[in-house]
Amino acid sequence: MQSISRLNQSAASMCWLPRLLARWLSSALSLLLLSAVGKRTGGLEGATGTTCTRWSALNNKVLSQDGDVILGGLFNLYYIPSAVQQDFIKQPRYEPCTGIDLETLKHLYALAFAVDEINGNSSLLPGVKLGYSIVDSCGRYPWALQDALSLVGGNTRSCNLTASTPQSASHGQPGDTSGKPVPLLIGASSSTTGIILSTTLGPLSIPIISYQATCPCLSDRLKFPNFFRTIPSDIYQARALAQLAIRFHWTWVGAVHANTAYGQLAMQVFKEEIKGKGVCLDFVETVHRETIERDARRAALTIQASTARVTDRQFLASEAWSTSDDLLQDPAVSNVASGVLGVAIRSSPIPGGTESLEGLQHPFTDTSQLRVVYNVYLAVYAAAHALHSLLSCSSRDRDISTCSSPDHIKPKELLQHLNQVNFTTPQGEMFYFQGADTPAKYDLVNWQKTPEGPMKLVLIGHVDGFDLLLNQSAIQWSTGSNQVPVSVCSESCPPGSRLANRKGEPVCCFDCIQCAEGEISNTIGSSHCDPCPSEFWSNADRTACVPRQLDFLSFNETLGITLTTAAVSGATVTAAVFLVFVYHHQTPMVRANNSELSFLLLLSLKLCFLCSLLFIGRPSVWACRFQQAAFGISFVLCVSCLLVKTIVVLAVFRSARPGAGSLMKWFGLRQQRGSVGLFTCIQVIICAIWLSLSPPVPQQDFGLRGSKVTLRCAMASLVGFSLVLGYIGLLACSCLLLAFLARKLPDNFNEAKLITFSMLIFCAVWVAFVPAYISSPGKYVVAVEIFAILASSYGLLLCIFAPKCFIILLKPEKNTKKHLMAR
Repeated sequence: MQSISRLNQSAASMCWLPRLLARWLSSALSLLLLSAVGKRTGGLEGATGTTCTRWSALNNKVLSQDGDVILGGLFNLYYIPSAVQQDFIKQPRYEPCTGIDLETLKHLYALAFAVDEINGNSSLLPGVKLGYSIVDSCGRYPWALQDALSLVGGNTRSCNLTASTPQSASHGQPGDTSGKPVPLLIGASSSTTGIILSTTLGPLSIPIISYQATCPCLSDRLKFPNFFRTIPSDIYQARALAQLAIRFHWTWVGAVHANTAYGQLAMQVFKEEIKGKGVCLDFVETVHRETIERDARRAALTIQASTARVTDRQFLASEAWSTSDDLLQDPAVSNVASGVLGVAIRSSPIPGGTESLEGLQHPFTDTSQLRVVYNVYLAVYAAAHALHSLLSCSSRDRDISTCSSPDHIKPKELLQHLNQVNFTTPQGEMFYFQGADTPAKYDLVNWQKTPEGPMKLVLIGHVDGFDLLLNQSAIQWSTGSNQVPVSVCSESCPPGSRLANRKGEPVCCFDCIQCAEGEISNTIGSSHCDPCPSEFWSNADRTACVPRQLDFLSFNETLGITLTTAAVSGATVTAAVFLVFVYHHQTPMVRANNSELSFLLLLSLKLCFLCSLLFIGRPSVWACRFQQAAFGISFVLCVSCLLVKTIVVLAVFRSARPGAGSLMKWFGLRQQRGSVGLFTCIQVIICAIWLSLSPPVPQQDFGLRGSKVTLRCAMASLVGFSLVLGYIGLLACSCLLLAFLARKLPDNFNEAKLITFSMLIFCAVWVAFVPAYISSPGKYVVAVEIFAILASSYGLLLCIFAPKCFIILLKPEKNTKKHLMAR
């Protein structure tokens, strides 16, 4: 066994310890390491029993290497024992720490290796030898503060005691650097330690470079101006976990976190990152350190009962356990946690691990993934470059002092240079500080099964700031499939539908509702449907807008055929009546009813029936103009004939009164023809002015919802159309009034009664036409107008000519002058 004093001697190189490890690893690993660094004892009492009244690293074995500039190192090499209840009746005393932490031992070696590498580099700190003084604080905050003050103060490991113990006999030997103050500390493996040291050493401007403290609070330069770290803030780790969930579209997840400042802050950052990104939390379980077993059991039951599952269950792990060797090697863990995706401290190779340890399989000899080790390595290089800038007077910043010597380094000046560090590492990586932090960089790792049984850690990507670079094909999922698993509260809505949130439930839980007609959604999970442009309409699946089909009242459809048949039938019946009247034009029935006006009335009725056909078919410029003119003129001609006939009937019976014989000279055939022509010409003038100034034009009606767009004749001027209808209405009302007055004239066949009934039907049809025309959609506007034309035409034809045809054809014995003149 090597003596403690010998192991305390410094050396130019640390290559002796790997060789000793290779020889003793199989049988005396823990014992050898215990001798190499020494074990801290409790209390602050010296070997002679005298109380030490100065800050010192009493009985702490310092691992050191001499140099022109000494770097201080604080590491937690030993495990922390169980807590001791202090009784406050004597000086506080802690139980000694036992058991070597192999990961921390790697960190210690990284510092020593980096120092040796820098000393061998002629371009970095030329002519200046770098040394170190490393102490173990055992994770105790008081001891960490005591050691830090001891290192920066340059105190000896004794209190100038008169009696010295064998353990302190090495003080003052060659290579002992404990009396030289350090201008910079590399350490603070926890955030709490970093806060304590930075707060205490801040007034002295002593720089502290941490390799493992991740609390976001330490980024505050106002509170911790002397604190730096080579590990990212935990904020970025929580963001990376959120980005993974968003990247894989896992919208229904659960979270388990420790009830610590770390856990609570990470949970807060995770929630902020997923806010508005469509990711919801099914549950959040908190685990307390004091009740870890009970809380872990409760969390496991919650996970098992949760509806948030990625096919089965897929874990996203923080770096605290994503790279844990203990978990990776535990068969029980592999049964439930295979396929874990985790965020890990970035790893980088450090060239020069050249010792041969062939045949050994031990975590200490595994240099395949140097994570925190690399952070320690970077911390040493950052310190070296700051020293190089300070000692070589290379800074151009006027606020920074020009030069210093190795023997007179002022921590405040070194702190200023450290803030401006910017260099390229031996691995080719750009390194600089952003305040207290370095740019956030992580590895993304995946737990994958191996044929041998234990799981292995596989690198699948990186996180660089806010960029997530992922090799998705390299992931081994918990399902065993190479397809990304799915975890949602509700399946994504397919194209053609939109999501509708459920009342009182998270936004990730929703129902899918098909888009309404005329709206589409062509993406998965759309939150709304987009309306189609006016010229387009949605297809049957509501996934695309298609051009709307032109729609108009055609001769091929049922409605068009029905109206055409009615119009042709009306014209045919009118023609038949005309032939009957022509054939029997000498009979009293025809002659007594003003045969010339009757023939003109039949002609106008035929035109009314036929003009309705102009409204059927594809609208064109000339069709739109001609149909309205034909309609208006035909009906005025028809109503004018009835009006003149009514006036003639009244005149005939009025002329029979004494003194009224000269009345009939004003209502002869010439006057009757002139009156009909005058009334009709007025309508012709109205139509001519209307059609010349603002005629109806073919127009597509996009106002109606549907897959078809109506092509119709749009009234460019409602005034013209209103005048046409108003004039017809004026004549019809005048005719109705006069016929109503003549309805009781003494005649066996009083035509005034027939005209009265016909005009009542006519007026009723056209009064009902106006609201029906205004409210009818699309092509049914045209159908309403055609129906009004046909209905009023049939009303006039049947009311006026049906009784006459009945007598002419079926009751010829009544077709006599005697019968007609009887009262």
